[in-house]
Amino acid sequence: MEPVHRSVLVDEVLRLLEPSEPESVLVDATLGEGGHSACFLQRYPSLRVIGVDADATMAARGAARLAEFGDRVEIVNTWFDDYFRETHVRPDRVLLDLGISMYHFSFSGRGFSFRADEPLDMRLDTGRGTSATDLVNTLDGHELADLIYRYGEERLSRRIASRIVDARTDGPVTTTKELADIIWQAVPPSYRHGRIHPATRTFQALRIAVNSELERVERTIPLVLERLGPRGRLGIIAFHSLEDRIVKHRFRDAADRGGYEVLTRKPLVPAEAEVRENPAARSAKFRVIERRTEAA
Repeated sequence: MEPVHRSVLVDEVLRLLEPSEPESVLVDATLGEGGHSACFLQRYPSLRVIGVDADATMAARGAARLAEFGDRVEIVNTWFDDYFRETHVRPDRVLLDLGISMYHFSFSGRGFSFRADEPLDMRLDTGRGTSATDLVNTLDGHELADLIYRYGEERLSRRIASRIVDARTDGPVTTTKELADIIWQAVPPSYRHGRIHPATRTFQALRIAVNSELERVERTIPLVLERLGPRGRLGIIAFHSLEDRIVKHRFRDAADRGGYEVLTRKPLVPAEAEVRENPAARSAKFRVIERRTEAA
């Protein structure tokens, strides 16, 4: 099984999350297809990895990729905030790569992309929760506009929401093509031929809302910081400004309270060569914080 997703900032992640001891534990809290974990396991032959992923399909793909490392790897199929709320593990290193895998966009069939006509789902954990179809068809116009503006930073959110509400009077909106076409018709002609497709921000907003992405990051950072031992490190790769803002502020707050040090004065970003080889990396920002004192 060939991996679809290409991990970003691999050299930077390996350098700043280098284990403090040979037999340390790394929690790869967003395992995906296991790209970062595979690099760690290859470079550090005594390292143990706990790979966490809410998506059962991704957990299985990651497990298959890392099978050669045997009992050095443990796979946990759950959300990362749930994992850190319940675990007793004291990891040396924790990585959160908050990007959505290219597998989800290209092959999951769950409506993450408007490039193909798929059911409008967008759930990473398909066993529970509210789907994008549910949100699009049940929220009133004001709620939908607020969601699109808050999570998508879409300046035409009210126009788009109004058109969606009008369209669903003829029946529920259930596919990506239906939604993308509605958005296309909602925006002025000048907006249709910009740098990105006019549906991009709305799709991002729905995905973030469906999976509670920002709330999970907010909850997880303090949970991880509590679990780290002295010199333990948490590294987070964010891909849009909303996520990165949360990471920046929570890291700064922890450092200001004492006992932690932010190791990245500015976020590390991909070099031009990496962006040329992997355009999906262009918006990645990597920040790292280290615990300086033992837990109380």
